Amino acid sequence: MSNLKFLLDENIPVSVKKFLEGKDFQVEYVPKGATDDIVINLAKSKQAVLLTRDSDFANQILYPPKEYYGIIVFKIHPPKPSKIINTLSKLLDKVKDFRGRLIIVKEDEAIIFE
Repeated sequence: MSNLKFLLDENIPVSVKKFLEGKDFQVEYVPKGATDDIVINLAKSKQAVLLTRDSDFANQILYPPKEYYGIIVFKIHPPKPSKIINTLSKLLDKVKDFRGRLIIVKEDEAIIFE
């Protein structure tokens, strides 16, 4: 099993969770209705990469990448599960270490901030 853990915001489809579990990653969802503060602190305490569609987490002033184990923000419209899984699969092939990185994922590109 990979030691990489993912924390999924509630706006991430269940099929993404199943995809990651199929790759032997540890995956869990944030509690329903959790505020941004709870979400980011949970990701930090669990040493997990946060997956979200919430653009608030792309704010590097509020959430400096170096303080976290990785933040991946999907900006895919419409946010079809198949598109999210496809782009995530490509990202996992390219990036092995997410620590200290903010990654904004669009359909045809991933922008990495460190």
